[in-house]
Amino acid sequence: MDMETLMAQAAELQNKVANAQEELAKTTVKGIANAGACIVEMTGKYDLVKITLREDALSGGAAAVSEIVADAFRDAKSKADAVIDRVMGDATAGMPMPM
Repeated sequence: MDMETLMAQAAELQNKVANAQEELAKTTVKGIANAGACIVEMTGKYDLVKITLREDALSGGAAAVSEIVADAFRDAKSKADAVIDRVMGDATAGMPMPM
């Protein structure tokens, strides 16, 4: 493989990854905890968009609210991880990796 071909492939990969990152920034996922008592929305780049708490979620005190929010965050992060794997996998699929 010559250097020109390698540079062209690198530029193509860089462009695909940049497009994938833009897609991830526009994609949102929702993490849900305690049967919807807390919903955390984040982008595919882990940027927090919104936290929604039902009124009844507040009745358990600060420690309970903290745990519900953490559970919703973990759910959202797991969903974002799956989206990232898919989007970045699609961006890099079929690209030969240099040896």
